[in-house]
Amino acid sequence: MSKEEKSNPKEVWNQNHEAKTMNTSEKSKKRKDKDLPWWVELLFVQIGLPDKLLIKILKTKKKAKDLFKNDRKSLIKFLFVIAILAYFFPVIKYAKNKLDCEIIAKNYILKNKNTTGISKRELKMLSTNFCYGGQEIYEIKN
Repeated sequence: MSKEEKSNPKEVWNQNHEAKTMNTSEKSKKRKDKDLPWWVELLFVQIGLPDKLLIKILKTKKKAKDLFKNDRKSLIKFLFVIAILAYFFPVIKYAKNKLDCEIIAKNYILKNKNTTGISKRELKMLSTNFCYGGQEIYEIKN
């Protein structure tokens, strides 16, 4: 065997290196050729909103991702508190409306009906009964 038949390791390395660099340039071309998201296409290409707005939106999106990564526990706690408040709000509102109804019915009874001989407990009972659809308030004489 002569020296010419043996392969030079430096040449083999150069060929491999050139092949790898060609692959990376193809990958970068693929990255550049990606389609725009639909909302960017619609708002900024078709409608023509200013590019400054797109930059602000992308910065806000990046900050939000960083916030989710860094403060995940506090965000979960915050969302849990909001969910609890949203769950109990209808119950609290219903109770408040019933109490307001009882106060209005009590004032109506005191103002328009003869309340001699009626104790405070009976008055509360009559106003509660009236708010729940009872007819006992009409049995009291004017």
